[in-house]
Order: sequence, then C-alpha cells, then structure tokens
Amino acid sequence: MAPAPEVSFYYGLGSRYSYLASTQIERLEVDTGCRVLWRPLFSGDLFRARGADPFAGAPVSGQYDWAYRRFDAECWADYYGVLYREPDDVRRDPRRLALACTAAARLGAVEAFSHRLFQAVFVAGAATLDDPACVRIASEIGLDPETFEAALDDPETAAALEATVAEALAAGVFGVPSFVVAGRVYFGNDRLPILRHMLLKAAGPGIDRG
Repeated sequence: MAPAPEVSFYYGLGSRYSYLASTQIERLEVDTGCRVLWRPLFSGDLFRARGADPFAGAPVSGQYDWAYRRFDAECWADYYGVLYREPDDVRRDPRRLALACTAAARLGAVEAFSHRLFQAVFVAGAATLDDPACVRIASEIGLDPETFEAALDDPETAAALEATVAEALAAGVFGVPSFVVAGRVYFGNDRLPILRHMLLKAAGPGIDRG
C-alpha cells in the first residue's frame, strides 16, 4: 500500500481564513486518506521575508477591505456549519501565539493546541491571549504546564518557528492559509475543494468519493 500523501498546512493564529480551513482538516484527511502536517507561523514574518505585505497601506483590492473580509468569513462559516465571531479588541501577539503552537508541536500536541487557540480567538472572543492564557490552554489539553512554559521560552522553539517560515518560503508559500503537497501550493481556505479534488484524483479509484 502506498504511503498516505502528506499535506503541509501553513497557518497563522490571527488569520480568520486559517481558522476556517482548520475546521475542515479532519474531514479532508478522512475523505482523501492524506496526512496533514500542521505548520504554524506568523504571516508578518513571511511578508517581511518576501519583501511584500498586501496589508500595508491602502487595500490593493476590495478583497483586502476589512468589512468585506468579515462578511466573507461569516459566509464561509455558515457554509461549513461552524461558529465564527469576528474578533473585537483581543489583546494578542500573533507571533507569540505561533511560538506557543510551535512549543506545543515540540510536545506532540500542535493540533489540539491550535484548535483551542483558534476557538479562543474566533469563537469565544477571548479578551486576552497572553502567555498565562496559553499555559492554561496547554494544561487543559493535557500538557504539563511547566514543561510547556519551558518549551515556550526555549531558544530552540524560536529557531523552529524561524525554520517553518524559511520552509514555507522555499516551498513558494506567499500567505496563509496555504497547503503544500507534491511541490504544489494551494493558497486560501477557498482552495480546499480544489485540494480535495486533486488528492482524490491522485489516489485513484480506491478512495470513497462520497
């Protein structure tokens, strides 16, 4: 039997479209037999490394207008049948949250931790997502709080986060969420149907396409 295809999922914790895409990962794996690798990063670092930030200055198109993005995200949430709450004044540092997810990844709990952070930002409307809040979430998913705190402050965790950004750049990723499989980049939550189609096509007739 051929090994399950691996799909690298690059996402940002402050990205509404990353949250929406994350709600569909389990179904994608079940439907296609793929294995998704969760790769958290801070999109600001990605933009700086590329030397181009689509959010800098006036919106380059209506797609980047904040009111449109909120409406669009609400439509996708309704389509997926998931909860969505537009963040208000949540006090958070997206890079620090990416670092926290990287720490969780080093402890074998990146999926559960990321899901909980996404829920806090885009469903619960948490007022503050600082280090103590991340430690509480780590504890709630079964991680040892002291071990998580140590991993969060470990220079190797910061190095791992930098390596993820470099890895994304090398793969051709230019924004989040992005999925990379077999050297191809599928950018955006709205590319999930195309990604699913291509994975099923590559799998052949042995996969249930229902």
